[in-house]
Amino acid sequence: MRKTITTALVAVLLTALTACGSGGGAADDGKTTMGFAQVGAESGWRTANTKSIQESARSAGIELKFSDAQQKQENQIKAIRSYIQQKVDVIAFSPVVETGWDNVLLEAKRANIPVILTDRSIDSDDTSLYKTFLGSDFIEEGKKAGKWLVDNHSGPTSVVELQGTTGAAPAIDRKEGFEDAIKSNPEIKIVASQTGDFTRSGGKQVMEAFLKSQPDIDVVFAHNDDMGLGALEAIKAAGKKPGVDIKVITIDAVHDGMQALADGEINYIVECNPLLGPQLMDLTKKVVAGEDVPQRVVTEETTFTQEQAKTALPDRKY
Repeated sequence: MRKTITTALVAVLLTALTACGSGGGAADDGKTTMGFAQVGAESGWRTANTKSIQESARSAGIELKFSDAQQKQENQIKAIRSYIQQKVDVIAFSPVVETGWDNVLLEAKRANIPVILTDRSIDSDDTSLYKTFLGSDFIEEGKKAGKWLVDNHSGPTSVVELQGTTGAAPAIDRKEGFEDAIKSNPEIKIVASQTGDFTRSGGKQVMEAFLKSQPDIDVVFAHNDDMGLGALEAIKAAGKKPGVDIKVITIDAVHDGMQALADGEINYIVECNPLLGPQLMDLTKKVVAGEDVPQRVVTEETTFTQEQAKTALPDRKY
C-alpha cells in the first residue's frame, strides 16, 4: 500500500516539474509566438504590409497569431488583450490611432510581454510601454511632397488635401510635414482639407465634393495612393485631365499608384515602404532574447517622378 502511494507521489511530482518547465506562450516546442494586431485592409499598401509580415514570420520560424481590426481601435485592444491571455512571447501592432493605448499596453507590460510598434506610433508619455517602433518618418514624407510642389509650382496655387484616418499618426504627421514645407511660399495655399480614411472610395467621394465646392483646384495632395487613385476617378468624371489640369501628389508608391504615375495621371509619389516583415522578425528575435534594440528604427525610402516610375515598375514587388 505504502509503495503504491509513493509511486503515485513520484508520478505527480514528475508531472508538476514537466508543467513548470514548459514555460508560457512560447509553446512546448520552443517556437517564438507573436500576436499581431493589424489595422485592417484599407489599401493596397496595407495588403502588401500584411503579406510581408505573414511570409516573413513563416521564413523566420515564428508562430504568428494574426488579427484584422477593420480600422477600429476597440478591435485592436480586444486582440491585444486576447494575446496577453494566450501568453504570447511578443505583441506587435500598427495602431489605428495615436492615443488611448496606455491601459492595454500596461497590461502587457505587467504580463512581461514586450510590445513592438510597426508602421505607426502612439502618443504616450510612457515610452517604457513598448520596446521599439519600426516604421517610416511620416513628417519627412509630408515634407518631401511639399518640397516637390514648392519646386514645381507656377504662380498662385490652390491645394486640396485628402487626409488619412482622423487621429492616425501618418495623417497627423504627413499634414504637418507638408504644411511645414510649403509655408515658405505664400503663393501655395491649402483651400480645403478632409479625411478620405485612406481608402480609394473615400478619396473619390471627398474629391467629388471638393470639385463642387472649390472653383479652382490646381493640386491634390493625398496622404496615400489609394485616396489619390480615387481622386483620379472623380477628376476624370468632372471632365478634367489628372496630372495636367490638376496635379496630383501622393504617398506610398504601391503598384497601382506607380502605374498611374508612369501614365502621367499622378505627378509625384513619395515612397512609404510596406515590406516591414523581415525587419520586424529580426527585431522580434532580439527582443525575445533580451537584447537591446533601438527605440526607433526608420525604414529607408525614396521618391518617384513619372520617368522614375516607368523604370521601377517592372521590378516592383508591391
